[in-house]
Amino acid sequence: MALTPHAVTFDAGDAARLAGFWAEALGLAVHEGATAEFAAVTGAGQSYLFFAVPEGKLAKNRVHLDLEAGHREDEVERLVRLGATRLDDHDDGARWTVMADPEGNEFCVVQSH
Repeated sequence: MALTPHAVTFDAGDAARLAGFWAEALGLAVHEGATAEFAAVTGAGQSYLFFAVPEGKLAKNRVHLDLEAGHREDEVERLVRLGATRLDDHDDGARWTVMADPEGNEFCVVQSH
């Protein structure tokens, strides 16, 4: 039997606020009823869940999203305007930018080929 991913789940200080960032970043919508404790973002076969936890982020993510962009720099600038932080740029055959969402969760924006 094969497994199918159900959702990517994020710990959050404020679930609704972090869900709002990711919904805007991915062009999806936050489900009605989002609260500081729980929020969901779904659409186009994708599901993201956000749960409030009492502790803040303490270390580098062990898993992160790699997001492909046709125009990487334009997307990076848009994400910064939404509240993300640009952490590092890489160009060693492949081009990508390491970023952090408003609560410090790392993700990458990769230039599509």
